[in-house]
Amino acid sequence: MVNVINTAIELGYLNVPDGIIIDIEMMNRYESEKIVLITTGSQGEPMSALTRMAMNDHKKVNITPMDFIIISATPIPGNEKYVTRVVNELMKSGAEVVYEAMYEVHVSGHACQEELKLMISLTKPKFFIPIHGEYKHLKKHSDLAVQMGIPLENIFIAEIGNVIETDGVKMGVVSQVPAGRTLVDGLGVGDVGSIVLRDRKHLAQDGLIIIVIGIERSSNEIVAGPDIISRGFVYVRESEELIVNAKHVLVSTLNNCSNAELREWNTLKGKLRDALSDYIYQKTKRSPMILPIIMET
Repeated sequence: MVNVINTAIELGYLNVPDGIIIDIEMMNRYESEKIVLITTGSQGEPMSALTRMAMNDHKKVNITPMDFIIISATPIPGNEKYVTRVVNELMKSGAEVVYEAMYEVHVSGHACQEELKLMISLTKPKFFIPIHGEYKHLKKHSDLAVQMGIPLENIFIAEIGNVIETDGVKMGVVSQVPAGRTLVDGLGVGDVGSIVLRDRKHLAQDGLIIIVIGIERSSNEIVAGPDIISRGFVYVRESEELIVNAKHVLVSTLNNCSNAELREWNTLKGKLRDALSDYIYQKTKRSPMILPIIMET
C-alpha cells in the first residue's frame, strides 16, 4: 500500500502536499482528531492490520470509542464471516464502523474493462493467459483480449496444475502436475491425505470405541473380554448402562459366530463392528469410529 501511494505521487496521479502523509511512528505527536489512518484489512484477512487492531493485537494502534472506521470495500463472497468478525470486534471496542452497503464507500481493487484494454494495447502480447478470479472472470478477460485483436488460438484459460510452455513461436499445455492444498503436519509435508483427514474429522465429531477380545488360538476359545474402551464418545462412568448393554451385544454376537468365523479374524472384526455400530446408533444416534482388537493368547 505504501509503495502504491508513493508510485502514484511520483507519476502525478496523487497531488499530496508535503507533510500530509506521515509515518505511523509519528502518529502520537498529533491530536487524534487530526489523524486519518489508512490501513489494510478490508476483507478481514487474519493477519491484516485492521484485524490485528480489532483484536487488540496491533503494536502501535489501539481502537477507542473516539474512532470512526470506514471499511471501503464489499466483502468478497466467502469472506463475509471474517469481515463480520472484524466489524463486531471493532464495535465492541466502542468505535463507530461504516461497512458494506451502509453508504457509497465501496472502492474496487480491480481494474475496469477499459483499463484492462489499455494494458493489452500498451503491451501488445502475442499470447494471452488471463489469471486471477473464477472461470467466469477469466472468460470475460479472454473475450476482451479477442476484442483487442489477439487470435483466439493464442489465448489460454488454464486449469490449476496445467504446465504451459512456449518457445516464442507457439504456446500450449504440455502436461499436468499435482496441485492444490498440501497439509503440513509436524515434520511431514503432504503425507496426510484425504483418508487421514476423513478419519480425524470422524474422530473429532463422534469419538472412538475400541473393542478388545482375547482368543486362545489352539482351542479357538474366547478367554478374555469383550472389553470396551471409549475416547471422545461417552464418559464410561456416567454411561455404565450403555457400556454394559453394548458388551451384552458383543457377547451375543460372539456366541452366534461359528468356529470358522472365529478363526477368520477379519470377518469376526466386521461382525463385531457392525453389531456394536447398529446398537450405538439406535441408542444415541451417533456413529463413533469402532476399532476391534483381537489378541492371541
